[in-house]
Amino acid sequence: MAEIDLNCDVGESFGAYKLGFDEELIKHVSSANIACGFHAGDPMVMQQTMKLAKTYEVKVGAHPGYPDLLGFGRRDMAVAPTDVKSYLIYQIGALQAFARVEGLELQHIKPHGALYNTAVENPKLAQAIAEAVRSLDEGLILVALAGSAWVNIAKEQGLRVAGEAFADRAYSADGRLVPRSQPGAVIKDKKIVAERVIRMIEEGQVRAITGEDITINADTICLHGDTPGALELAVHLRGALQDRGISIAPLEDVVEK
Repeated sequence: MAEIDLNCDVGESFGAYKLGFDEELIKHVSSANIACGFHAGDPMVMQQTMKLAKTYEVKVGAHPGYPDLLGFGRRDMAVAPTDVKSYLIYQIGALQAFARVEGLELQHIKPHGALYNTAVENPKLAQAIAEAVRSLDEGLILVALAGSAWVNIAKEQGLRVAGEAFADRAYSADGRLVPRSQPGAVIKDKKIVAERVIRMIEEGQVRAITGEDITINADTICLHGDTPGALELAVHLRGALQDRGISIAPLEDVVEK
């Protein structure tokens, strides 16, 4: 039986500002990426989200980003790789503390936004991220864009790596995500999303925005909580996968050891 992890980004509220539908969405995934206070989240939100994941028995991971609350971590920043390592250790360490208080352990690390996208393009940044994760805990799984050089860079560091695909995002012919600023970058039709994800899992293929089929080997599928209709999409996708006989399991069960 085929199996796949479903992940979502949570804990991205901040102070009086509420973002997403964490409690509703987290019920439908197997792994949760919790913001660590740099691009979103704060100590109270981090702790509350950790408790929420524990309640629904969802595996937890850190979702570190650039220090960019104003831009939600989606703006490029010129940051030295050594500084990025410090950013990650700081954020992951904070979330590890909240996990320990709840009797949990972090399963994975998934960088956020511009940090993630830059790691796909920049080998030095990808290397810095892998080194930061390894220095904290060699057992942590690193989530990286499926098919990117980043996957191999992290594996060379001895890390377990989960290749990630995106349920609601369009791909270019080179396997990269189409920038959100371009028309058609975000796919909102739940039926189309489900069909694309099932094909990714069963055939290892996805149709690029320009019409070509590209190869994609995914261990985990990301569901964005800020996509319009995100909750409805998550419910529909989970049901479609189960109807197809595809098992939904956390990363620690899906990624090879």
